[in-house]
Amino acid sequence: MEPFDLVVKGNIVLPDKVMNGAIGISKGKITHITDQQNGLVSKNVKDFNGSFIFPGFIDTHVHCYSNPDEGVAATSEAAAFGGVTTFFDMPYDRPDPINNVKIFEKKIQRLEGKTVVDICLWGTIAKKNGTDQIIPMAKAGAVAFKLSTFETDPYRFPRIPDPEILKAMKIIKEVNLRAAFHSENGEVIYQMIEEYQKKGKVYPRAHMETRPPVTETSAILKLLEFAYWTGAKLHIVHVSHPRSIELIQLFKKQGVQVTCETCYHYLLLDVHDLEEQGPRAKMNPPVREPEDVQKMWEKLEGNQIDMITSDHAPWSLEQKIKGKDNIFKSPSGLPGVELLIPLMFDGGVMSGRLTPVQFAHLLATHPAEAYQVPGKGKITIGYDADLTIIDPSKQTIIDEMKLHSQAKLTPFNQKKLRGKIIETIIRGNTVFDGTKITADMNYGKFVPGSAAE
Repeated sequence: MEPFDLVVKGNIVLPDKVMNGAIGISKGKITHITDQQNGLVSKNVKDFNGSFIFPGFIDTHVHCYSNPDEGVAATSEAAAFGGVTTFFDMPYDRPDPINNVKIFEKKIQRLEGKTVVDICLWGTIAKKNGTDQIIPMAKAGAVAFKLSTFETDPYRFPRIPDPEILKAMKIIKEVNLRAAFHSENGEVIYQMIEEYQKKGKVYPRAHMETRPPVTETSAILKLLEFAYWTGAKLHIVHVSHPRSIELIQLFKKQGVQVTCETCYHYLLLDVHDLEEQGPRAKMNPPVREPEDVQKMWEKLEGNQIDMITSDHAPWSLEQKIKGKDNIFKSPSGLPGVELLIPLMFDGGVMSGRLTPVQFAHLLATHPAEAYQVPGKGKITIGYDADLTIIDPSKQTIIDEMKLHSQAKLTPFNQKKLRGKIIETIIRGNTVFDGTKITADMNYGKFVPGSAAE
């Protein structure tokens, strides 16, 4: 047997079990997996005795450029610190959304020399007459398409009219990609917000009260029915309520190809955190009642949720606190690509609610499978040697001022977590050694979607 470029030892999280053993890596690929600790030869051996060797984690929901002060470099560094080896950047950039092939190709160029982790890119469409750009963007490498039933901004983040959604779904089906949706009923929400503001009801909890569960479930139900009739692959982002999961499961049984995600904040925060922390805990959809959070965990443990994401939105504290006296004036969203894995490892694996194998499925395998990302998402021979090492015996203390995003804020500031990310490896090379970034900012690659030519 030829010597390997790298041998990694520890508790390997395989697709069906955890095995104490070793992984042989050559030319950036996993070429050997064994339960023998000393059978593989290499000049470069990393022994992570007692630690978990996970497949490199994938965060499919990140907003690098919704705040131009962030950009891809800061997010990439935060991802590496957070054990995320690949992330998908959303298309709602400032000043221009990624809704045509020219802008899409320019964005690919913008990534060059600015990332240590691998990146996939979402595409979107204009509010009207934008569906003709779907196939060109798919051929240019879009991993999937994100649309919205809620309007944040008519140009950058528009509500796509129903006829355009149906048209888009049919075209996205042609290229065998997935149509993902921000699913909220804007008509109800905006009317409720207007009524609340007229009455001076601008306290933090009002954010949740003006976005009751029906505003999420009614939008999802429409999209499920659209997917039923078009045959499109559907994905529902940031699900916040268990009723939404129940509807998704119902349509799955009817043959609809639908996947869904929730975010770490819908599992680890509830409306009382919104009341206490105000803008720091504001996102769309909002955090829910404690009993809803408990039911979301039950859905997760019952394998009814496909993946967990961060919905990384890097607003600065200065921007967020504009809503300290009126919650509606604060931008929605939290930074999270650096915190997703540490928080969920503590809240899921170390709390006994998720096995390491389930954790790997939710945060690596299922994302790669749903979006057809080749060679990523699991520890298997022939796959990229993307690995995240977590030591369960060590502790992490979150310090918002040390986050690598431009956004130095989190509702989890000073929280003590069980487990620590001690190394992030991408294609056989260490990009984070537990203390610092060890790869050049041109190491990360753009990973084209499955319809790319």
